[in-house]
Formats: sequence, structure tokens, C-alpha cells
Amino acid sequence: MGSAIAELAIRGSHELYSAYNQHQPRSGIPLKLDLTDLSAIGRAVRKIRPDAIVHAAALTDVDRCERERDLALRVNYEATSALASAARESGAFLVYVSTDYVFNGERGLYSESDEPDPVNFYGYTKLRGEESVEELAGDYCIARASVIYGAAPASGKANFALWLIERLRRGEGARVLVDQYASPTLNSGLARMILEAAERGLGGIYHMAGADRVSRYEFAAGLCKALGLDASLLEPARMEDMGWAARRPRDSSLDVSKAAGALRAKPLRLIEALGILRGELGCSLE
Repeated sequence: MGSAIAELAIRGSHELYSAYNQHQPRSGIPLKLDLTDLSAIGRAVRKIRPDAIVHAAALTDVDRCERERDLALRVNYEATSALASAARESGAFLVYVSTDYVFNGERGLYSESDEPDPVNFYGYTKLRGEESVEELAGDYCIARASVIYGAAPASGKANFALWLIERLRRGEGARVLVDQYASPTLNSGLARMILEAAERGLGGIYHMAGADRVSRYEFAAGLCKALGLDASLLEPARMEDMGWAARRPRDSSLDVSKAAGALRAKPLRLIEALGILRGELGCSLE
């Protein structure tokens, strides 16, 4: 997603710095930055003095966050606090990319006014990040997304869609949940919404996710149909069978009506998003 935002921003003639730690960015002026070095965050912002900052980096491995809580707090909360303070001091508009996992998943289709109640430590650290942005940043937008996927890996790690595509193309079965619901979000569509929010200084909390609530299995079946993959290789599974270290919300789908009303770049319906993904992958139906 960060790379997608960078590419869009450059096409829009913005001067762009792309912060990274291990993986050299494809676009923008490279800026080596370790988010666990809190003083380095302030120094970087003071040096560049940006008009806007998009904070899309996080420790997103849910089970690792459960096991390595100090690291999760450092990256997802403390670094966000340092960045929020630096943004306020420099007068930059801050967009903080958050997650549907701030909700407990008991009912789904959460709106921006619903009370967060995370069920795992990852969600807790991202919520703490949101709170620090609200408290410390001057002008900000909190953009919550859900199951972000796209045509390229994130920092070398395949997203759910790419993982599934690779397995099915090898003729291997894939266990996919029938009882966990979300709002899958195409990274390039999310990038357009986030960039618009940054350009317009659109303040507050917005759910910038996909426009459809679907189970993981329904998402996988739609992906198979869009890309001509063998859906018979999908193996229905249930959350209770997964053996995760951390709990997951059962239905963390998001109500995107606020974003749909405010943004020119609208949240995408799943069928539309998968068609875009097919084009980005260079695939065609057979």
C-alpha cells in the first residue's frame, strides 16, 4: 500500500520521501528510518518539513504482536506517538493507517462512531496509536482498512490474495475461513482514498475499506472467479480449527458510507476491485 501511495503521489507531481527500513522503495526519495529509534523520527520530520505524512508502517503479524508485546508497542504505538508529535511541531497533516482489528468483531459493519474494543494485542497497539494521533497530532486523518491485498507483496511478504493465488496455481489446496468476515481492501483503491485525504486535509476518522462484507471464503471464491483459478481447491475451515496464538475478531467488517460520501475516490465493490487486481496482475479470464 505504501508503494501504491508513493507511485500515485509522484504521478500527481508531489515531491515524495519514501521511508523504509529493510526494503528499498521503488518510488520517491529513499529515507532510511528505523521506527524503533524514536529520536530519529523527529529528526527526519524536522529535516524534511513535509506538508503531509502518511504513516502506513506497522507490525501487522497478529500472532507475533501477541508474543512480542514490547516490540509491538514500540512500533505500533510509541513510534506513532513520536510521529504525531513531530507532525504537530512541523505543521504537517498526518494520515494514520489503522485497522478493523480495533473492533471486537461481535457484530460487524462498524461505523466510525462505534466504540473500539480489540480482542488481541495487535488491535490494542493500533488503537493506542489512534489515541496518540488524536491527542498529539494537530491536523490528522485516521484511515481504517481491512484485509489489505494487492498485486505486489508488502515488504517481501505475500498478502492473502497473493498467497492464495500462488497456492492454487501450484494446484495445492488452501484452507479458507467460512466464519470470519471482513471488508477486503484493494491496496491501490485504498491508496487513492488516502492520497485524496492527505491532499484535501480531510480530518477525522474514516473507514477506507472495501464496500462489501464477505467471509474469507467468499473473498477467495470471488478471486478464483475473477482470475480463472480452480475454486475446487478451496477447503472450508472454521476459526476454531486454526490454532492461532492470538484471537481474531469474527466479524470486523466496516461501514464505509462516510468515506463514500466524502471522497471522490470511492470505496470499491469487491467485483470491481478484483477486476482492477486482475488488470494489475496482467491476468485474463479463460
